[in-house]
Amino acid sequence: MNNLLLAAAALALDRVIGDPTFVPHPVILMGRYITWFEGRFNRPTARPRWNRTAGGALVLSGLLVFAGIPFAGLYALSRVSTPAAVILAIWLTASTIAWKGLERAGEKVRRALTGQGLSEARAAVAEIVGRDTDHLDETGVVRAAVETLAENVVDAIVAPVFFACLGGAPWALAYRWVNTLDAMVGHRSPRYETFGWASARADDLLNFIPARLTVGLMALSLSLSRLDARTALRTVRRDGRRHASPNSGLPESMMAGGLHVQLGGLNHYRGEESWHPLLGDPGDPLTAHHISEALRVVGWTSLSLLGLLVAGGIVA
Repeated sequence: MNNLLLAAAALALDRVIGDPTFVPHPVILMGRYITWFEGRFNRPTARPRWNRTAGGALVLSGLLVFAGIPFAGLYALSRVSTPAAVILAIWLTASTIAWKGLERAGEKVRRALTGQGLSEARAAVAEIVGRDTDHLDETGVVRAAVETLAENVVDAIVAPVFFACLGGAPWALAYRWVNTLDAMVGHRSPRYETFGWASARADDLLNFIPARLTVGLMALSLSLSRLDARTALRTVRRDGRRHASPNSGLPESMMAGGLHVQLGGLNHYRGEESWHPLLGDPGDPLTAHHISEALRVVGWTSLSLLGLLVAGGIVA
């Protein structure tokens, strides 16, 4: 089974079943390992060189554990039963993708806003963003949801699929390891400034190509969704590089332009203010309807990617 069809099968599997709670998820194991390693070796008061070295060791050790062991296991299993190895590879790859989970999370915020109230919507969006949500108004909740939906088109869908196409399940797991690291320790804060440096830079590097592939996929999906792909492309050319991340600004700018809204602005993290560059032009006030539109973009982007994988896999 070539990697394109394997990635297609994994993407389809995730869309159908998501992440079953009765199956141990690799990301949970990754998170436990990061917590243990960081607690033992991160020393905020030590010299920066120590923490940079420790942070780099965390990146490399996790690659050996979470990509190296699956590679060896799949190779050994393939010598015994090729079908069993293929099934395991598809499941492992699917565990790195979160198409269904991303749509569920966005829909939960939308339903809370339209039917349950602002406090429930704040709680729902707090599950998928790192910013403080206790005092967000409706506009702030919608902006948080739309921004994370746009950014996670790359992190949760396109990037793991891209690496699965390059190197199968072990490469997809390697990507998920680095992305999980960035989410947990890649922050610019006194505790993680040096310890998380290697994690943040590795995540920037691995997402560079997938983020740019996502621009093309989102342009197609905006057209299929009957939204404004032309304005989205104009917006990403103008605003895509304003974001502090070399990658996150691209899908967020595409979403802002396609939905005719403005994203970015003032956020709070643990009570501290953080200003994010404005992306897009001032447009319609943000409402729950924009979450629905963003979910349509996520869905069509994923379906377009699935179609390309199947077509490419058949031709290959």
